[in-house]
Amino acid sequence: MMKRILVIDDAVFMRIALKKMLENNGFQVVGEADNGLDGVRLYRELHPDLVTLDITMPEMGGIETLKEIKIINPDASVVIVSSLGQEHLLREAVLIGAKGFVLKPFKEEFIVNVINKII
Repeated sequence: MMKRILVIDDAVFMRIALKKMLENNGFQVVGEADNGLDGVRLYRELHPDLVTLDITMPEMGGIETLKEIKIINPDASVVIVSSLGQEHLLREAVLIGAKGFVLKPFKEEFIVNVINKII
């Protein structure tokens, strides 16, 4: 069965790129959100197998979004997708319960490997 993924990122080009990479590798992107508030709402509705989550976003940042998702489902699989310079936030995200992280820019095979190890 295809693994269902929710993509949360405020950059349209990043959502498009992630969706293409994931779908090319047999994953189903079941939802996309451009901020954490919408991301949490979609997580509740869709119950995806995994979430890719940007750290820096309007409305609700990645750390708060991760905390909210973990309240909904303590076992949620979340991969942080972040830019260089956000390392302090990555550490915090891992402590909260992120299962992995990928630094932008990344190669398709790298993110696919990270996701496959988690799910």
